[in-house]
Amino acid sequence: MITTHPLQNLNDEYDVLIVGGGIVGAGLMRDLAMHGMRCLLVDSKDFSSQTSSKSSKMLHGGIRYLENFDLKLVWEALHEKNLWQKLTPHLCYEAPFTTPVYKDSLRPLWMIRAGLMMYDALSSYQNTPHQVLNAEETLAKFPKLRKYGLSGSGVYHDAIMDDVKLTLEVIYDALHEKGNTALNHVALKTFKPGEHHNQAVLQDQITGEEVLITTPITVFATGPFTDQLLSSVKDFQWTPKLLPSKGSHLWLKKDALPIETPLLLTPNDGRVIFVIPQKERILVGTTEVALDSKELFDLKASQAEINYIISCLHEYFPLHPVSHQDILASFAGIRPLVKEDSSSSLGKTAREHKVYQPSQNSYVIIGGKYTTFRSMVLDLSAEILHRFGISHNPTKTIKPLRQKSLQLPFAPTAITEELKIEIQNHELVRTPEDLYLRRLDLLSMP
Repeated sequence: MITTHPLQNLNDEYDVLIVGGGIVGAGLMRDLAMHGMRCLLVDSKDFSSQTSSKSSKMLHGGIRYLENFDLKLVWEALHEKNLWQKLTPHLCYEAPFTTPVYKDSLRPLWMIRAGLMMYDALSSYQNTPHQVLNAEETLAKFPKLRKYGLSGSGVYHDAIMDDVKLTLEVIYDALHEKGNTALNHVALKTFKPGEHHNQAVLQDQITGEEVLITTPITVFATGPFTDQLLSSVKDFQWTPKLLPSKGSHLWLKKDALPIETPLLLTPNDGRVIFVIPQKERILVGTTEVALDSKELFDLKASQAEINYIISCLHEYFPLHPVSHQDILASFAGIRPLVKEDSSSSLGKTAREHKVYQPSQNSYVIIGGKYTTFRSMVLDLSAEILHRFGISHNPTKTIKPLRQKSLQLPFAPTAITEELKIEIQNHELVRTPEDLYLRRLDLLSMP
């Protein structure tokens, strides 16, 4: 067991307590820290161990949101995607995504062409330009793809990334600013909002130690756990705001499918399935089902979801069937979708974020999507800084991150005892799982 006693080393005073160490909490901490604020970030598990590590591993504009006319969101996401490609080229890279179109597809080829033209325009033409291929050209790229009824395909560009490493490096960057602290495996046990200060009892989930923290401002960036957590704070009188949606993915063996570049599959049930060769394996997902459990942490892909993904692959690659023996691992997470008054449809729910203020000195930020984390927190950061008499400069966070992970995702080094020790000393590791699953990016514990 790797552990420390971080509660013994807390500073005497912090300006902001941020609860939730996913990408949004990390992004808010970095923004505030770069303006001179002293922040304490806590997460009851490891940083980025839940929703922020359960994505499709893409920075993307969200091409599917064009159908809902969420043009502002797509524009914002595309510009953020292209920004992070410049700031963190060691964590993400652009790749061509091909979406095959059949005669019975829900969206004909002319519609795909129009959508890709709009996608490029919303990127301010920063994206590599799209292409439209005929059936022969498509099969030349993907010879094992189903031929019957194939009309052609559209090719557009998004970025493949490592979601865990980006979250961690955003936190590392914030810690380069004086007076900031980030604690994993430290939970919020009790919370009492106050007129001038909030009181929070923090509990170390490994050692059991507790400490009382008093801060002027508290922000909850707890994603899909928000309703459950804030309902326990009696002073808030919190009403549920989320429509949680479970999404599952599979990691397949590299030779499970004969593809070199990503695919976007659109089965006729209206879902979207990404097939992304990454490293020495292939990522496939995602499902989208309403959550039917009160247990939110460490979700597993159900057998029904696994079977669904495999069946979709069979539909598109009937002559090269994927079997359950090709599965290396699976994972599942929850999208923190914010309820819309007019609809309870998971597929139609917008990915916009929202900010609530349940008490004078407490804020809640939920919703949004991974790609837009930096722009999501700008207004909230500006409001918090204003309360301290500080002007917000939104360009401060348009800077490269200052500490790279010791094990980089797309250029990994050999795992040695020396590397493990160095990671433990510099990358906020408290458990073997932190080390192996997230810092070393292994699919399972050795």
